[in-house]
Amino acid sequence: MGRCYSIFCALLALMIGMHTAGAAPVCHDKAVSDLKRLSPDGFSVYRATNPKQTFLDWVTCDDVQLGLATAVHESVHHLTAERDAYPMISGENIPRVSESAKFFAPQKIAHSFNSESAFVDSYLKPNAASSAVYFRYLLDEFNAYAHDINTAVNIMSLTPPNRVAYHRDGLAALMAFVSVYVETAHAEHPVTWTELQTPNVKLAVVKLWSQAETVMVKSCAIPNIGYEAPGYLAKVCDATAKQGLGLLLGRAPLCPKACLNGLDQAWFHSDSITR
Repeated sequence: MGRCYSIFCALLALMIGMHTAGAAPVCHDKAVSDLKRLSPDGFSVYRATNPKQTFLDWVTCDDVQLGLATAVHESVHHLTAERDAYPMISGENIPRVSESAKFFAPQKIAHSFNSESAFVDSYLKPNAASSAVYFRYLLDEFNAYAHDINTAVNIMSLTPPNRVAYHRDGLAALMAFVSVYVETAHAEHPVTWTELQTPNVKLAVVKLWSQAETVMVKSCAIPNIGYEAPGYLAKVCDATAKQGLGLLLGRAPLCPKACLNGLDQAWFHSDSITR
């Protein structure tokens, strides 16, 4: 089906970059110029990243659009670690959630999702990423994917002919993971639920969630950039104001129904989706 997830494309880009180390690709100057012109939000991440080569190593000339989106994603991780804060698309920095033992391990919600999904495998399964153990790292990925698709949508005009990448899937997956995590905390983990309601944690979750809603709705104008997204967004659309996330937000989470079109709509009705 030709799926392309940022985490895997990023590794490919890194290997290509290592193979061609020694000479800066000729496309980099133009890529940065296009990023500045088309996506000021993404360019602000590039501008804040030092050394610049840590950003540019992810950009390959055969697919500048995907490379730039991936570079923004990975650079947001670097900025998060440097600042101990979540750098928002708006330019705001939200204090990072701690590694408190009061948060249950996100891997405990893996059974709620399709085990064959690459996102479940990468972020929730034991011995995978740190996000499987620590909620703060799940939020790290949540923020990085919001930046990722925001940039990807802004620079969609740079997409090579006949190339399809499912940019919507990553953010949709992380939205579902965060939604189910918070609901599970509310229903089964009172210590975590109490911690989620503390001012600094609640602020981070609410701000990151609202950012994700805005970016997801923005992406809905572009068809066929989501393969797994509808299955994950179904989890979000099932949430209510009286459940965990809704109680933190003070409202029902937004259901991005407009994203369920074209290829996305076909996948949404597939029997293979685990809800």
